[in-house]
Amino acid sequence: MSSADPVAGAAAGTRRAELAGNLDRVRARIAAACAAAGRPAAEVTLVAVTKTYPAADVVLLTGLGVTDVGENRDQEAAAKAAEATAAGARPRWHFVGRLQRNKCRSVVGYADVVQSVDSVRLAAALDRAAGQVRDAPLDVLVQVSVDGDPHRGGALPGAAAADAGLDAVAAAVAGAPALRLAGLMAVAPQGWEPARAFGRLAEVAAAVRADHPGATALSAGMSADLEAAVAAGATLVRVGSALLGMRATLR
Repeated sequence: MSSADPVAGAAAGTRRAELAGNLDRVRARIAAACAAAGRPAAEVTLVAVTKTYPAADVVLLTGLGVTDVGENRDQEAAAKAAEATAAGARPRWHFVGRLQRNKCRSVVGYADVVQSVDSVRLAAALDRAAGQVRDAPLDVLVQVSVDGDPHRGGALPGAAAADAGLDAVAAAVAGAPALRLAGLMAVAPQGWEPARAFGRLAEVAAAVRADHPGATALSAGMSADLEAAVAAGATLVRVGSALLGMRATLR
């Protein structure tokens, strides 16, 4: 269908109205959570996680004032970023999913922030890739394993492991010329109350900032638990279903 097709135009208008209503509700939740925590609402940035949704939704969201968009899988994200850019949408792209070292070259071509670095080897691979294609350092958040489970994604607080210990990973990112240590990211582990998980993350973040004062970003909270994350000091909340609707199951 051409962009002039009235059916396509009506569908786009309906989707825009749906996204606008959802966005208003999410922004109201963030504002209320900030007020309850005694924080200015401007301290918290909404990252719209658009996995499985089309570039057309990214275009609509940026037109509604969304500045930051997150993606989980490189194959989908690379094509979507290119399509959205061609349509005139230029949000700040966050890569928030598990990242394999062989995908680093692709990811640094479109991402402005990578939120999921959890090993020294991954930091080194990302640094090499970013140094080849970027003029400015890439913002990086170190993903933290809040419960210390080595089988989940995330660097391990207090661990002496050379590759996956949080202190080692943070130091590797901070020392990489093509990267900038911007802060930390975490997901609340299954079975943990969000307040407990994000309270633990806040403690870890304070310890990291003692060594790296510039690492002030804290990415935590999703559609179901953003209030607890804001209460614990999150500066970035990653919202998908509350904004875009329930997505199809990824295969």
